[in-house]
Amino acid sequence: MAHEQPQQLLETLHECMAACNHCFDACLKEDEVKMMAECIRLDRECADMCAYLEQAITRNSPFVSQLAKVCAEICQTCGDECQKHADMHDHCKHCAEACHRCAEACRSIA
Repeated sequence: MAHEQPQQLLETLHECMAACNHCFDACLKEDEVKMMAECIRLDRECADMCAYLEQAITRNSPFVSQLAKVCAEICQTCGDECQKHADMHDHCKHCAEACHRCAEACRSIA
């Protein structure tokens, strides 16, 4: 990979992780927190996976392609779940957008 490509991917992963962490925290503060349970669960999964893939890329792991495939699937699933709440919560809308961008970026290297 050219240096620019991983740098852009690293930024996309980091932005997705940050959006998921923000959404996770904001969902916990919602009045109907039980309704947000799956969103919260997937936010955690997605943030953790994005952080792990970011680390794997920076250490030149031989498993980047496989991890990117899993990360794309998790990001897509999280983005789809957050999209369900996007009309009610801006944090979910922002998270869905970040997750879908990240899923696409991960698919490009998987």
